[in-house]
Amino acid sequence: MNKNLIWPNTFRAFVLLCLSVVSVGAQATDLISLLRGMVGDPVFKESELYTSDDDIQIFAYDGTTLEANIFVPTGAADSYPAIIFINSWGMNEYQYLVEAARFAEQGYLVLSYSTRGFGESGGTIATAGPEDIRDVSAAIDFLQNNYPVDVNRIGVSGISYGSGISLLSAATDDRISAVVAMSTWGSLTQSLYGQYTPRLIWGGLLTGIGYLTGEPSDEIAINYLDLLKQERIDEITAWADLRSPLSYIDQLNRRRVPVYLANNFGDNLFQPNSVLALYQALEGPKKLDLSQGTHAVGEVLGMGKADHKIWKNAHDWFDFYLKQQDNGISERPPVAMEVKFGEYEDLSSWPSAAVSAQTLYLHEKEIDGDGDMKSSPYSPWWPKKDYFYSGLDTLATTGIPLLSYFIEDVVEVPVISSMPLISTINAIRWESDWLSRDMKLRGIPEVRLQLTPSKSKAMLVAYLYDVDWTGTGRLITHAPYTLLDAVPGQPITLDMELVATAYDVPAGHYLSLVIDTSDLLYSSPGNGLYQIGINYSDNEDSTLILPVKN
Repeated sequence: MNKNLIWPNTFRAFVLLCLSVVSVGAQATDLISLLRGMVGDPVFKESELYTSDDDIQIFAYDGTTLEANIFVPTGAADSYPAIIFINSWGMNEYQYLVEAARFAEQGYLVLSYSTRGFGESGGTIATAGPEDIRDVSAAIDFLQNNYPVDVNRIGVSGISYGSGISLLSAATDDRISAVVAMSTWGSLTQSLYGQYTPRLIWGGLLTGIGYLTGEPSDEIAINYLDLLKQERIDEITAWADLRSPLSYIDQLNRRRVPVYLANNFGDNLFQPNSVLALYQALEGPKKLDLSQGTHAVGEVLGMGKADHKIWKNAHDWFDFYLKQQDNGISERPPVAMEVKFGEYEDLSSWPSAAVSAQTLYLHEKEIDGDGDMKSSPYSPWWPKKDYFYSGLDTLATTGIPLLSYFIEDVVEVPVISSMPLISTINAIRWESDWLSRDMKLRGIPEVRLQLTPSKSKAMLVAYLYDVDWTGTGRLITHAPYTLLDAVPGQPITLDMELVATAYDVPAGHYLSLVIDTSDLLYSSPGNGLYQIGINYSDNEDSTLILPVKN
């Protein structure tokens, strides 16, 4: 059987080159070898502890052929616990060969398959739709009918695309006993269109990779282009809700399937807010790790490393819930957050009693062009207003799309902006007092703005910075929000969530909140030039609410 991928050679070479360049030290050779197995010629590690078979075909409910490989332990047991690995978007059945071999050495029967439309599997990409969920059940049927699998000890896992399919399938197939979902999502609607703002870079990247590496259905490009145009929104969000684990929380809770979730604070594809919401809503056994870095990179680079936090927890999770090994994972704190430029920090729950809301009130601009953030409300003698305008981007930024958060995590170079150089015409900025002690942010900052737009459509992007004595701001977090049906000239209250964060602001620094109207990551509503007025009065407050660890 021909096992060559359909990826164009130029694209395959591009991916190898990019990841080789960003790799450092001894990791480079390991990464290149790993990636070649994922996008090129597969490398099956040999062992006396298992046999492997690369010529596996699974027939789905509609006759679609799913290409797969399998590792089978060589022990004398009558049956074995099983793990099914599901590929990431653009990847195939060979993505997890390194980890499949490790699990097989530990006595697991491991099946990896290419989802429909990817690799050499048939059909068109279903984007974690009902077809993909039925395919997981077909894979379980295949194992039951052909291999010594213990049907009461089956786990499903994946990174990114495969993680979402794992969660969705666990809600519908009672044979799934545990889930490990890495770089996952809670709401696909929020991931694509959170706060009414289309994701320009990540949405375009996924759509492009789908066409380069697979056989996409027509709806993928149609939905993405219409999303950018803010058309057919109800239909597209219904399509995305159908693919959101949060939509199936009742089924997951009825089954109380053990779920291990992992995500990244710098993941601007599946931002962590909806993953926190999913974790909070789950009622069965659960664990959550939030790391620094961007989408999927940590999990991909960590494959095969026994001491990698996420993969170690993945092994422990399956060992405990599929093998009943008392490895202590059920006694560990259920939530861990990696502090930016720091270490992992454990929390006993989420929401955490150790984290409380601290409110800063936004005061009008001073003569120097900056507003203040104070612990007391702003009560002017008469209503006042500050203005800023669209038309030009500012130096407030999320950095280089796709790269900045990776570089920040690997070599600890933050995304920075000079506060004095940010335009006071095309942005507005508020600054806190100098901090007398460290401020530990853990969770989701929230912004409330009293504003008046000059047009019905407008995009706002909020940035929260940690600023030192030189005026250099290190980006803590950000978020966009798009107004779609505002009445020009009519005041409104806007509530927006920033992306969840774990960040320590040092004593002697101050916080800066910047709002402008553009960022490369997001698609603006294309409504020409507009003006935003920030309103101040004695009965309406604009605020920044911070999640501060006590």
